[in-house]
Amino acid sequence: MSLLHAGPDAALPVDEAVLTALGVHRIEIPLPFVEGGGPANVLAIEDQGGDLCLFDAGVATEQGWAALSGGLADLGLSTKRLRRIVISHGHVDHYGNAQRLAEASGAQVLVHRDDLTKVLGQERWSLMLAQHRDFFLEELGVPVPVLEELIASTGSGARLALPIDRERLTILEGGERLDFARFSAEVVHCPGHTPGLICLLVAQERILFADDHVLAKVSPNPLLDFSQGAGETRFRALVSYLESARRIAALDLDVVVPGHGPSFRNHRPLLEGLFAFYERRQGILLGRLREGGPASVHALLPAIFRRIDVGRLYLMLSEVLGNLEVLQARGLVRRERGLWVSV
Repeated sequence: MSLLHAGPDAALPVDEAVLTALGVHRIEIPLPFVEGGGPANVLAIEDQGGDLCLFDAGVATEQGWAALSGGLADLGLSTKRLRRIVISHGHVDHYGNAQRLAEASGAQVLVHRDDLTKVLGQERWSLMLAQHRDFFLEELGVPVPVLEELIASTGSGARLALPIDRERLTILEGGERLDFARFSAEVVHCPGHTPGLICLLVAQERILFADDHVLAKVSPNPLLDFSQGAGETRFRALVSYLESARRIAALDLDVVVPGHGPSFRNHRPLLEGLFAFYERRQGILLGRLREGGPASVHALLPAIFRRIDVGRLYLMLSEVLGNLEVLQARGLVRRERGLWVSV
């Protein structure tokens, strides 16, 4: 996620006793990076027959595992009864411990088809950058030295997630109903932050387990993603996100349980603030192209970011490209030989 504020302080706190009454317990997992927007949430859900289900699994660091194990123990819950792990999306802070948990318990891991390659470990940053080097150079206009620095920086991080064995995975398409001990939820496919992100909608209680699709304080940065291809079939992250978020804004909800931070309500004003945030950025980029002429994605970074550093470069490139693609879908800009031009 981006650490930029998504809008006004619209999110209002709620008493999470409503979740406890449904057999849902939120466990906070510390992260070794700031881009996540604070500790990640794992939801321990009381399952049918006295079993246990987890919605997400936290990051696979020693601290992350200790927080998850300790949190379950404090709740009196045992992974020996773990039968299902539902993965919201294929980012390491959300699926990192799933393989270890599944090995120990025999639990099945549920994930949406469009994030399958992520949890299989086939989309490591270093591999992705090397495989799509030409895209960064030719399509985004990243200078060679900058790209080399970005590639070099990806090899120094600790291992944050174990790839999940294919035979442990159950594929979700969206629309499935999951029955738990005290409630049922619908799997809602919300592409954007990743192609295969899912939320769980508990319609009767007007609760949404929103993971990183709706966050209280930060914008859920829709990232440049090559899992659907690098050409015309490439996933348009922000275009998809805005469409998904508008569907969620139309829902009547009393509680939103995010992927980071405590639960809240008042999701519509929050999302309206986020839509306005993106519209402002699109206006800035369009103005820059009209006044300054054609430019690459990389050359447009200073238009909306005061400071550019390699540690956040991928997020920044994704942000600019995503907003340009929204403008392109509206017929306001087009791309010509690697440069973006106002229409």
